[in-house]
Amino acid sequence: MALPGLGRALILAGKLGQRSAEEIYRKAEASRTSFIAELTGSGAVSAADLAHTMSTAFAAPLVDVDAIDLQRAPKDLLDPKICQAYRIIVLSKRGNRLIVATADPSDSQAAEKIKFATQMGVDWVIAEYDKLSRIVAANSVSASETMDNIIGGDFEFDDSFDEAIAEATETSVSEVEDAPVVKFLHKMLLDAFSMRASDLHFEPYEHNYRVRFRIDGELREIASPPIAIKDKLASRIKVISRMDISEKRVPQDGKMKLKGGARPCH
Repeated sequence: MALPGLGRALILAGKLGQRSAEEIYRKAEASRTSFIAELTGSGAVSAADLAHTMSTAFAAPLVDVDAIDLQRAPKDLLDPKICQAYRIIVLSKRGNRLIVATADPSDSQAAEKIKFATQMGVDWVIAEYDKLSRIVAANSVSASETMDNIIGGDFEFDDSFDEAIAEATETSVSEVEDAPVVKFLHKMLLDAFSMRASDLHFEPYEHNYRVRFRIDGELREIASPPIAIKDKLASRIKVISRMDISEKRVPQDGKMKLKGGARPCH
């Protein structure tokens, strides 16, 4: 059985037996939870003991995230969905590297995801899993509330948007009027405007989709929408920018007129 790096590290440190580790791994697989969640939830290793063991095993600093003023931590460097998925918190940025708190420094997938999203290296510091989970969950709720407020707030397209929609075919109208896509694009445009982004990158890949803003010369991942919306999102952008919605093989130029609060932007 191929145990995750965390399990192997605990076995080598004498904190967990081979059989116990394998049983926890099987339970995690069956319940579709992470190994670390099943491990700490079962009480086999406490969150505090796990943090101390990982700090020693990986020679990484141990921090108490409850004692850190997270209001001073950099914002918008990493998609909250990534933080939620891996139970991590970005604490600071030094040059082209992020200082990230984690309970599992052996998680190479998390490190690669961060590098791909931010184009920056990762330096791990160790924190207790239960504290990280609590803070990440609280931040996730806060982010959701903020998004709801933005979507329902003062942001609308100019009258020229309605004219562009009227010129579209019936098929394209059905594509660009999908409510979740409408709300998502509105949010991205408003966020880009408020964050003073110089350009926006909507990047669909085979299995995932990411949106990045260039802010102060750096590309930052802002969101990871479902890959299923890529065609509808592209269609909506084309229509409101008065581009040919049927042309998908060559680049096109277009422009739209938006209104964020009382300030128009183009």
